[in-house]
Amino acid sequence: MLQTILAVVISIIIVAPITWFVANAYRRNVIEKKIGSAEDKAREIIDEALKTAETKKKEALLEVKEESIRTKNELDKETKERRAEVQKYERRVLAKEETLDKKLEAAERRDANLGRKEEELNRKRQEVEELSSKRVQELERISGLTSEQAKEYLLKTVEDEVKHETAVMVKEMEARAKEEANKKAKEYVVTAIQKCAADHVSEATISVVQLPNDEMKGRIIGREGRNIRTLETLTGVDLIIDDTPEAVILSGFDPVRREVARIALEKLIVDGRIHPARIEEMVEKAQKEVETMMREEGEAATLEVGVHGIHPELVRLLGKMKFRTSYGQNALKHSIEVAHLSGLLAGEIGVDIRTAKRAGLLHDIGKALDHEMEGSHIQIGVDLCKKYKESDIVINAVEAHHGDVEPQSLIACIVQAADAISAARPGARRETLETYTNRLKQLEDITNSFEGVEKSFAIQAGREVRIMVVPEAVDDAEMVLLARDISKKIEAELEYPGQIKVSLIRESRVIDYAK
Repeated sequence: MLQTILAVVISIIIVAPITWFVANAYRRNVIEKKIGSAEDKAREIIDEALKTAETKKKEALLEVKEESIRTKNELDKETKERRAEVQKYERRVLAKEETLDKKLEAAERRDANLGRKEEELNRKRQEVEELSSKRVQELERISGLTSEQAKEYLLKTVEDEVKHETAVMVKEMEARAKEEANKKAKEYVVTAIQKCAADHVSEATISVVQLPNDEMKGRIIGREGRNIRTLETLTGVDLIIDDTPEAVILSGFDPVRREVARIALEKLIVDGRIHPARIEEMVEKAQKEVETMMREEGEAATLEVGVHGIHPELVRLLGKMKFRTSYGQNALKHSIEVAHLSGLLAGEIGVDIRTAKRAGLLHDIGKALDHEMEGSHIQIGVDLCKKYKESDIVINAVEAHHGDVEPQSLIACIVQAADAISAARPGARRETLETYTNRLKQLEDITNSFEGVEKSFAIQAGREVRIMVVPEAVDDAEMVLLARDISKKIEAELEYPGQIKVSLIRESRVIDYAK
């Protein structure tokens, strides 16, 4: 057994080296074959790469040559263009240099001529000064006056002539202005509207509704403003809800719509239920109330004046005038006042009192619709009177009460006078007695401040001022300028409606006594 094991071990020891040498020799042969095959492939690849590189090199060289040739051609072209442009600039510069040389030569010649002329002018100036001095001396010797005395005399003469010519010019300009009377009248009317409108427009176009508390403002506005939008849409007025405590302002030019909105809003506040359906219901009720109120006010006015038989629509329009104001004066009260005055005047001169009252009551009926219809209140009133079969005397009185047409009866003249009296009395048109008297005093103070004025009197409720001037201090020509200066100062320093007539009076009296 041991011998067998030893034989096996010895066999392994002998066979293992032999096997290793054989395997190693086989492996070496295989590797050498592979290396030879790889070297052949490598040489083939290198040869192919060299060929490809040579080809690429040739192609690159060709492209570089083509690019260089193209670049060279472009550079040559650009160089030629630049050279041509430079040559053109050189030619222009040379031409400008030639022009400048010519101008310099001309300027030098002109400077030389100016120098000669300046010397000649200086010489002539000296001669003129010497001659002027001699002339003054000769004039002083001949006239026996010094230069200062002569200057004073000359200025006095020129001043008198200028005053006279200025007065003549002013008269001519006034005559020319009178030829454009229509245009000037329109400008005066616009100016009067501008002066008067700002004083009362805010009060004449708004109504204030008192609230029980400021929480009511939110309820009036409603969710997302639906309540206030509904009220504004139905009534046609604007609701102003601001920081004014416990008050809402209604703004609108139509007084009837504003009254409807006021009544509806007051009803909603009392009711407490404010939503679009309730607002629509209250606005409808307010409209009916206002219609009833207008008819009742119109009937009350006719009963107060004592005029009967007026068409119901005219009676309704008379009641509508309760909500209309003119220069702060209520139109219905003004019409009633004019009717009473017309009746008194008609009784004094012996004409029909009832017709005079009727004409006086209806003279401003057009103001009830002048917010809704085009045209003046006179034309609207005439059309209404014709439509509802008023007499020709009443129609003419309505048409002529502002002097637009000639009055054709005594009643028309009476209505004109009554209208002027009602409008002109102190306090009628939002002017207190104190402000009225202050304005008259200011008017007289302005006129008395001028030199040469002896006394001044404001008459016709401040629409005219009559000024007595000192005859020795102001002549007839200077009166024109003085009247102009007084008018300008009144315009600058005094606020007044319409226009003020400035009348200057100059009279000379000679007194002697027979003894």
